[in-house]
Amino acid sequence: MKTISHTYINMNMKNTPINQEVVSRKIKESKLPNIGKASIRELLKVVNQIEEETGEKFIRMEMGIPGLEAVQIGVDAEIEALKKGVASKYVNIEGIPEFKTEGQRFVKLFLDVDVEKSGCIPTVGSTSGSFSTFMTLGNLYDKPYTHLFIDPGFPLHKQQLRALNHNFESFDVYDYRGDKLHEKLESHLSKGNITSILYSNPNNPSWICFTDKELRIIGELANKYNVIVMEDLAYFGMDFRKNYSVPGEPPYQPTVAKYTDNFILLISSSKAFSYAGQRLGMLVVSDKIFNLSSEYLKMSYNSDIFGQALIYGSLYAINAGTAHSPQYAVTSIFRAANNKEFNYREDVLEYAERAEKMKKLFTTNGFKIVYDKDEDDPIAHGFYFTFSYPGFTGEELLEELLYYGISGISLAITGSTRTEGLRACVSLVHQNQLPDLEYRLKKFKEHHPLN
Repeated sequence: MKTISHTYINMNMKNTPINQEVVSRKIKESKLPNIGKASIRELLKVVNQIEEETGEKFIRMEMGIPGLEAVQIGVDAEIEALKKGVASKYVNIEGIPEFKTEGQRFVKLFLDVDVEKSGCIPTVGSTSGSFSTFMTLGNLYDKPYTHLFIDPGFPLHKQQLRALNHNFESFDVYDYRGDKLHEKLESHLSKGNITSILYSNPNNPSWICFTDKELRIIGELANKYNVIVMEDLAYFGMDFRKNYSVPGEPPYQPTVAKYTDNFILLISSSKAFSYAGQRLGMLVVSDKIFNLSSEYLKMSYNSDIFGQALIYGSLYAINAGTAHSPQYAVTSIFRAANNKEFNYREDVLEYAERAEKMKKLFTTNGFKIVYDKDEDDPIAHGFYFTFSYPGFTGEELLEELLYYGISGISLAITGSTRTEGLRACVSLVHQNQLPDLEYRLKKFKEHHPLN
């Protein structure tokens, strides 16, 4: 890999789309030891500063946030709830009854999975759900808690475990798809130290999607080694190669819950419903895990039942319940989807169209797609894709692209071993920006010719 220095840029690239002096100065002023390893929020700050000083708009691909308007059904329901006075009332930590009813229906109709209402729990976004789950799992047994990540994954989940001083292991699934996953996963679980597993499906950042064979492998090994699977469904139904949006009819959103009762699902309203700002997610805890009893829980909580410890111990300690009005909003969205009055897929299909066009622009200009297959099938077009450029590490590429007004995040911070790559989120790149993206990529290729 070649090393790109600021000196090289200033001497040889006098015609970059973004002012070189400003970019170099803002990188230096950030005091980050390596901009290529910056967290998402750190990079966001630097890019905002460059945009503000230069007046040039970036092709923003670093933040995984919705680029569509919030579902109006939810907005209307939330306004109505506020008018009725819910803002003055503390909410039940377990969730309002309507939310639990429609959440239970949603899980049955769109995943074909049966759970009790007690296990459908509103949380302040999925990240609150994962943090409270990690906290509770850490008190489940007398052995030290160790978690396993099937990477690549959302960097914040590892930060949550660090904050709790919990141990974790991880592996990049890139080289272990299909039958290979069984041996690799069992090599971790057979040691007997793993309490839980987490992965996202569709995956952030790679947009790989586990096949039913792979989900069966995960579920069966979870049964064999008594491990709890945390399945992050932040991008629910957004593998657009199949239509998972018809309630009560196959195909259903693929899930490990078809193959094990040792599951906790994290369902988000942020992407599929574009309802990110109100921070409302749902934990779905299987009946078996909700009612799991452990004497060790009593050392930290008032109950030895996992579900009770999770709700009245961890969630109560973190935020004492989820805001009232967003529960009415997401309840209304669930209800409309359950009753076939609203098809969430129709709106978010826009992301697939953007991804297809953007990937073509990248590959036409010499870039490569890093995670490109689900076993033998081409990867779906969706919310994210990953790319690299010959001769660059991911850290070098991230920094270099800032001079061209293009931002992403390094795969190195996601647990990926494909450190030559970056993650791109398509949500904030609108159709009218594609000609500008094409110009900037052509300019990049012109300045970095391939042999």
